[in-house]
Amino acid sequence: MTILDISSWWQAMPFFNKIFWVFALLFSILFLIQLVMSFIGGDGDVSAGDADEYVGGDDGIGYEFFTIKNLIAFFTVFGWTGIAGINGGLSKGLTIGLALLAGSLMVVMMAVLFRNMNKLRQSGTLQIKNAVGIIAETYLFIPAKRSGFGKIHIKVQGSLHELQAMTDDEEQIATGKLVKVTSVINDSILLVTSNLS
Repeated sequence: MTILDISSWWQAMPFFNKIFWVFALLFSILFLIQLVMSFIGGDGDVSAGDADEYVGGDDGIGYEFFTIKNLIAFFTVFGWTGIAGINGGLSKGLTIGLALLAGSLMVVMMAVLFRNMNKLRQSGTLQIKNAVGIIAETYLFIPAKRSGFGKIHIKVQGSLHELQAMTDDEEQIATGKLVKVTSVINDSILLVTSNLS
């Protein structure tokens, strides 16, 4: 197909059809640019006036509907669905309605997808309460009856940590002994016992 053929095709096309072709082509190109930027590490969700950034700080909603990504996805699907409706011989009203519905469904599907992806995200921050019930090894001896601090090596949330520990045991716990975490004293100190049962 030559440029002359494309020009003739475009000139012969009704205005209603041109609208959907403009949406489909323009937003498909933007979608491809966004996809390439995502793969090479660019920020594909550039917000107009940093509006997405401000909304993102609001804990009221976990997923924002009014982002550049969603706008591109909506109009890409809107355009191609409109073209399909026109080629299928649907009326103008039905074509517009179907295109709006398809674009909206795409945004809803993206919302569900990103919400579920956010649930999979794991924070690397240590939640010390997750250490309760775990067996650890004494790194520095722990004085008896909470008379001082010792240290333990413990694997919590998939990584090894060195944390301060105290004990209610009658005798000190020597270095290299296995201990069980029974509770959390505060945000940085664990209560342990040499009784592993």
